[in-house]
Amino acid sequence: MTTLPDRPNTALIVIDVQNGVVDEAYGRDAVVANIRSLVDKARGAGTPVIWVQHSDEELQKGSEAWKYVPELVRRQEEPLVAKSYGDSFEATDLEEVLAKAGVGRLVVAGAETDACIRSTIHGAFTRGYDVTLVGDAHTAGDKSQWGAPPTEAVIAHTNLYWQFQDAPGRTAAVATTEDVSFIS
Repeated sequence: MTTLPDRPNTALIVIDVQNGVVDEAYGRDAVVANIRSLVDKARGAGTPVIWVQHSDEELQKGSEAWKYVPELVRRQEEPLVAKSYGDSFEATDLEEVLAKAGVGRLVVAGAETDACIRSTIHGAFTRGYDVTLVGDAHTAGDKSQWGAPPTEAVIAHTNLYWQFQDAPGRTAAVATTEDVSFIS
């Protein structure tokens, strides 16, 4: 039901599952395994998999921290979007990649829940995309020392409020890895 005309397709967006982002993230291994399952499902259905990779002072391009975790391997033909802001659309070519593929619905997984995931799902929704957040395929590191709630509460809260997100002509949803289907 996207508001984007002639964009009937779906894409899986995998955000920032990089060594330096998820090395100490909550439930890291289970989340990475779920993302790998999503990637396999998307590939099996012929659904585009779009990889997003953050770089900044702490995630220097080419460094071990910057690289994607070894469990997730991007295929050469799968787009890689380089970003340096939280919202994966901000100052990137993500919109052009999605438009070229006729994508109006996004299935989102990755890290970090309270930063790049949140920014991207909101950014996509305000740009007219239907957005499904995979509730058991996103994570973050512990930021409680700076006053944030425990990570599991951040994830639960994000899943709770996203399923009630609403706007004309768009849908927001939360699904489990098991329930995501890329076959229409």
